[in-house]
Amino acid sequence: MFIIGCHLSSAAGFLAMGKQMLSIGANTCQYFTRNPRGAKAKEIDPLDVSAYLDLINEAAVPCILAHAPYTLNACAAEKHLRQFTAEIITDDLIRMEMTPGNFYTFHPGSHVKQGVDVGISLIAEVLNSVLKPEQTTTVLLETLSGKGSDVGGNFEQLQRIIENVDQSDKLGICLDTCHVWDGGYDIVNNLDGILEEFDEIIGISHLKAVHLNDSKNPLGSHKDRHAKIGEGEIGIEAITKIINHPILCDLPFYLETPNDIDGYAEEIKLLKSLRCDN
Repeated sequence: MFIIGCHLSSAAGFLAMGKQMLSIGANTCQYFTRNPRGAKAKEIDPLDVSAYLDLINEAAVPCILAHAPYTLNACAAEKHLRQFTAEIITDDLIRMEMTPGNFYTFHPGSHVKQGVDVGISLIAEVLNSVLKPEQTTTVLLETLSGKGSDVGGNFEQLQRIIENVDQSDKLGICLDTCHVWDGGYDIVNNLDGILEEFDEIIGISHLKAVHLNDSKNPLGSHKDRHAKIGEGEIGIEAITKIINHPILCDLPFYLETPNDIDGYAEEIKLLKSLRCDN
């Protein structure tokens, strides 16, 4: 089953989001849990969620992915910013139990001149304070491009975070194709080798989702500029290999390309045509 979707707005409610997802040929989607540049979260209507769950159960939607706001920084130097991050993630995970069994991804953080070792320790500390054994949501660390003082720009850093978290069974990885390319992982010419490296360092069982984006930048640029599918440096040939790779093909793919809803519909149609099992 090809699980493919894009980023949608949940502002009008879960049911409206689910209907829009299905209308563009998607069978999954990603959404922000709250204002991506702030902290405010919309009140969730239980009746809306109930109608949404009926819709996606009937449509056999296997999973969705919630994205934390960009304002979070689990390894900020200021304690109050780390506490803010923990409070938001805690609240998000409580809210996500209304749509149980899904994924929640966030950017691990920026150590801001504290150093990678301190950053990893602080991120693990936040995760240890928010992850609970009873939660049904799997929290995904997103691979970053290694720009500035990013933590999570390589597989080793992500593994060190995981190994320092008590509830590591509640953790996984969301691999962003643009980010890993910009971070220096040559998924165009050495996809097999990169996945073998991921398996050796982190373990392929931790790979739960893929942000499917082309990149406006060359390999190893350590930037973060997404491009539309086939219009960037990664290119359509490599994207085709990614969505058909035996290790990746059954994972959910989420488009974060610079598109409107019609553009996403076209990309989903294109990607479906490129699948070997279509």
